[in-house]
Amino acid sequence: MTLAKPDTTILRLPTTLLIAALGGVVFYVLDLPAAWLSGAMVFVAVATLGGVPTIIPNRLRDALFVLIGVSMGAGVRPDVVERIGEWPVSMALLLVVVVCVTLAGYVVLHFGAKWSKETAYFGAIPGALSYVIALASDRGADLPRIASSQSVRLFVLVALLPFAVVSSNGVVEGEGGIVVSSSLREILLGLPVCLAASFAAVKLKVPGGWMTGAFFMSAGLNASGILTLALPNLVVIPCFVMMGAMIGCRFGNMTLRQFVSVLGASLAAFSAAFLTSVVGAMLVSALVDIPFGQALLAYAPGGLEVMTLLAFMLDLDPAFVAAHQIARFTGMVLLLPLVTGLVLGRRER
Repeated sequence: MTLAKPDTTILRLPTTLLIAALGGVVFYVLDLPAAWLSGAMVFVAVATLGGVPTIIPNRLRDALFVLIGVSMGAGVRPDVVERIGEWPVSMALLLVVVVCVTLAGYVVLHFGAKWSKETAYFGAIPGALSYVIALASDRGADLPRIASSQSVRLFVLVALLPFAVVSSNGVVEGEGGIVVSSSLREILLGLPVCLAASFAAVKLKVPGGWMTGAFFMSAGLNASGILTLALPNLVVIPCFVMMGAMIGCRFGNMTLRQFVSVLGASLAAFSAAFLTSVVGAMLVSALVDIPFGQALLAYAPGGLEVMTLLAFMLDLDPAFVAAHQIARFTGMVLLLPLVTGLVLGRRER
């Protein structure tokens, strides 16, 4: 006997959100860190791999990114401007960490799991999945295996990073680090400005434009004291849940057999890459006197939006994390074609 599966978007979206909300509630009751995000992600991922059709439409995703960006701006404190002078040191070390993370993953996938040179190389690159897939498609690499490996990496990061950060930084104060509140007037004034910043960021092709545009505008307004812009938990928590659901939905592009086939190699490569990030985070934490968890989120081989959101949820500096993740993404986009040619040789025509 099998349960009837919803096969239309109209039914798939409520089903996805219901599963995500259930996961968030369970993790919240268990008092786990970043409960609404990670609980929703785990439950939706398991349901998706189990054959339940799940979906977060692109337009809802974009609106979600804008609201999350606005919310995270409330976590940027005025003293962030004073600490920007410390960023060049951590930015320089970031380049070293990205190279070492990619090398560690490549060694495990190519020499340990016996993946082809091309597939192991693209599977080890931290983040920028769409761009990586575009480059890999011209090289005859195993695209499903690369996508599966990258999805497993992001899933494990979101599941484990909150525990790693909390264990190093102590108990997180609240869910989301929101300690300020806005009047309705401030929200009505600030939201259109942040939305305009998101549109501009997307047009300028800024990485994660929908979120980063709103985030940096909101951060500027909050840090300068022009406006106090913080959305209420009634809005923020559902955004966390939908973000978790969005990550879980990524497993809809693979079968359970495909997931199992890449799980061992992906976890091994993730472990090598993550340990490399930990070493880099420990070093930069000691050099510039910032919390280890904050440095770890900045250096973690994960998505820009998700790592910045975790920084906000765990009451760390989201501006620091966002700036480093954007630098990593931008550097990869600019340098990957050149590096790929050096590592794999010229593409055969």
